[in-house]
Amino acid sequence: MAGWKRLRRGLLVISLAMPAIGAVAAEERPFDACAAAAASQFETGFEDIGRDTWEIDTDTAIAACMAALEAEPNSAQVKGWLARAYFAAGDRDKAVPLFEEAAAAGNVVALAIYGDMLTTGDGVEVDMERGAQLLTKGAEAGFAPAQNSLGLSYDFGEGLAQDYTQAARWYRAAAEQGMSKAQSNLGLMYQEGLGVPRDYVAAAAWFERAVAQGDASGQVNLGKLLQDGTGQPADPARAAELYRLAADQGDMYGQNNLGFLLENGIGVEADVEAAAELYQQAADQGLALAQHNLALLYEDGRGVRQDYKRAIELYRQAAEGGEMRAAVNLGLLYLEGLGTEVDYDEAIKWTQLAADSDQPIALNNLGHIYENGLGVTANRQTAISYYQRAADQGYQLAADNLARLTGPSTPSTGKTKTK
Repeated sequence: MAGWKRLRRGLLVISLAMPAIGAVAAEERPFDACAAAAASQFETGFEDIGRDTWEIDTDTAIAACMAALEAEPNSAQVKGWLARAYFAAGDRDKAVPLFEEAAAAGNVVALAIYGDMLTTGDGVEVDMERGAQLLTKGAEAGFAPAQNSLGLSYDFGEGLAQDYTQAARWYRAAAEQGMSKAQSNLGLMYQEGLGVPRDYVAAAAWFERAVAQGDASGQVNLGKLLQDGTGQPADPARAAELYRLAADQGDMYGQNNLGFLLENGIGVEADVEAAAELYQQAADQGLALAQHNLALLYEDGRGVRQDYKRAIELYRQAAEGGEMRAAVNLGLLYLEGLGTEVDYDEAIKWTQLAADSDQPIALNNLGHIYENGLGVTANRQTAISYYQRAADQGYQLAADNLARLTGPSTPSTGKTKTK
């Protein structure tokens, strides 16, 4: 592709010395307009005019690239750009055939975006193996978005064997070209010690590079390191600033994390009402943890009017989204009849769901249920087994309950709420 572009520019220079200069300039103009509207900044030769997909003015780009394709119907690059414009406009039906043609010709834009579409099932049937094949071709051609996406495929084992070393390799290749998402992803690999040695200093350095470009994931990830003081002195005030930057971009993790700091007055002045608003914004985007956090506020009446029914609704959404702490709390509301009638079946259902993931508070609460025969036949040994599993994880209340049942003592409740 780079050779073709060098050759094409060479022909243009030669043509400038020929009598037909006006015709040649007119022929080139549609291609240039299409490039200016739809090229990626990571394409060789288009670094200064390229843009991210979400920054494309789709109407302008589609019109320009349709004109360019009419002038050069066999140009894989123009097909890739036109497909990218359709993709940005949400028109997968028109984008896919163009991506197919452009990818078959080795166009890096098509290889990257269509590879992602196949991997995630975005507008096409999922085919992770083919997606990985296309991403590999784009990555090996040096295209940063394909390199970052191939890193993700290796990271999560999508379409090829999971390999953290290869994931880190491809994240690094894209990060070194200045791709902020890849910089953040590489930082996470250092933070977690996946494919590279665990190194919090290196993680923070890569996050800082992403932050310098205004990347929301970098802002959130660096903020979390600073909030927790991981590998460096804690700086909750800067963490709050970073979360706010991400939240202002609509990032649900930034919204949730800033909400947590505001709720608890960490690094900022406490403002539970503002926290509730941020949790709501993140919950509306489907973030289970934010749904759980907002449910807690509704249950306790902090920052919002107390509303057990709303808490139940949010806990259910969060639990269905995989937040097991929400399943624990939902089970407790049914067990205690708060916002609903006492319903042992529902209480056991949600508590068991969390216990199946080895959540220690859920295990403890199941022990309480079986010890007291709440909706089940009382069974001391089953209660002891649940208390034991929770105690083995260091959960003190379960250890106390276990000691009470296995030694001389009087019964006490084993319930607790997780926050």
